[in-house]
Amino acid sequence: MSGAGGRLVAVTGATGFLGRQVVAELARRGWRLRLLVRSQPLHPLWQQLEPELVLGSLADRRALDRLVAGADAVLHLAGLIKARDRAEFLQVNRDGSRALAEAVREHAPAAQLLLVSSLAAREPGLSDYGASKRAGEEVAFEVLGHARVSVIRPPAIYGPGDRETLVFFQLARGRLIPLLGGPRARMALIHVEDAAAALADRLEAGPSGRVQAIADGRPQGYGWRQILAAGAEAVGNRRPRYFQVPAAALKTGGWLAGSLAKLAGQAAMLGPGKVRELLHEDWGLSADELWRAPGTGPAHGLQDGFASTADWYRQAGWL
Repeated sequence: MSGAGGRLVAVTGATGFLGRQVVAELARRGWRLRLLVRSQPLHPLWQQLEPELVLGSLADRRALDRLVAGADAVLHLAGLIKARDRAEFLQVNRDGSRALAEAVREHAPAAQLLLVSSLAAREPGLSDYGASKRAGEEVAFEVLGHARVSVIRPPAIYGPGDRETLVFFQLARGRLIPLLGGPRARMALIHVEDAAAALADRLEAGPSGRVQAIADGRPQGYGWRQILAAGAEAVGNRRPRYFQVPAAALKTGGWLAGSLAKLAGQAAMLGPGKVRELLHEDWGLSADELWRAPGTGPAHGLQDGFASTADWYRQAGWL
């Protein structure tokens, strides 16, 4: 327990990769939980939990009103990470944030809102995703004001159960490992358990009125070779060789994947915007951006974090 005193937190995105961990962490600290869900959630992390469930989505204003009514805090984790076009990203990541903030304003006048965005929002010109996350931040401040809002931008989050970063471990198994970014590129990372603890700390610290970011013990970030070398070690690849993927090849691949997905009416994870994010050289954090609760620090470094993640993937049959 961390002095939460049984306060009520309303959570969107609770069933996602990060959301599952944050909900479990908040429960350990004594928070009462009310979750917006589309169906009855079942997950091993929640075996001992008895959260109050509100069926609905960010597009359901009545569900949002029920979700936040009387809450002490609202944690907004829900959002799209892939979409068919910019309008679809904005409909969820901007308009959903606005609808939630309005519900908080009208039905939870004493509640703070912690909005979990993305480091991609720092560079909204690179992708529709980044632009939509920046827009979501802006509408939250617009509706509720800075005195009631905190925004946290996580970097790339990895850990057991994540399908998005699994690809890096798969790449790291080969004798020839592709480097997707240039030699000067840097990327901050954080293990999902550390991200969950940091978000719980931020919630318990009260609203900051600021946009901040979280990271592991190396907030300035890692190079691509450093990341994939850690992945190779984690999967037991003892003699990897590396080659630099030309930027033109990545751009062509992103355009092709995006075009094929558009023709099929599907949302692609890899598209031109995602490639521009991959090629961007600075995804590290400055001292002014980084937030960490006083007296705390990440439990996982890159090497041990990747090792435990790879172990989980093997046990789950994903590697």
